Amino acid sequence: MAFPGGGMPGPFGRGGGGGAQAPDFNNLTPEQQQMVMVKQMQAAMESCPIKTVISGGMGFALGGVFGLFMASMSYDSLYSPNQQKVLELPWRQQLRVGLKDMGSRSWSSAKGFGMVGALFSGTECVIESYRAKNDLVNPIMAGCATGGILGASAGPSAAAMGCAGFAAFSTAIEYYLRHG
Repeated sequence: MAFPGGGMPGPFGRGGGGGAQAPDFNNLTPEQQQMVMVKQMQAAMESCPIKTVISGGMGFALGGVFGLFMASMSYDSLYSPNQQKVLELPWRQQLRVGLKDMGSRSWSSAKGFGMVGALFSGTECVIESYRAKNDLVNPIMAGCATGGILGASAGPSAAAMGCAGFAAFSTAIEYYLRHG
């Protein structure tokens, strides 16, 4: 696959920022081109900003689905937001009230999950880059930092509890993933 101008477009090709200069794609075989592209994709996936964006996006999507599901299961109140009985409203208005509530809950949950995913992943990546190790300590420290940051607005005791809770959860998940 030859690109016009002899380079690969985007941040990894000719004139694109940082990293090693990409080879001239016009002089490579298709197999060599594929290997170069695979290596560049792997390098991009090891980048902390890209990991953070991917984790935030995946958290946002998961949070949206989770919020949608939870909102659809929690119709325990018979009253709409303006204190009218939902069951006394016409069918279309009942549907409108329900869908509006599901949308707002889904959006709220998606933002929260996305923020937590991006914050944890970015923190863990920075810690791993700084320590130059991939061990059980990185997610523990990242969990503590994430929980502390999320709980900081509620005061120091909430930050400490958030730190302990996220660190414990991160430890359990990471231990399970490493030791099956």
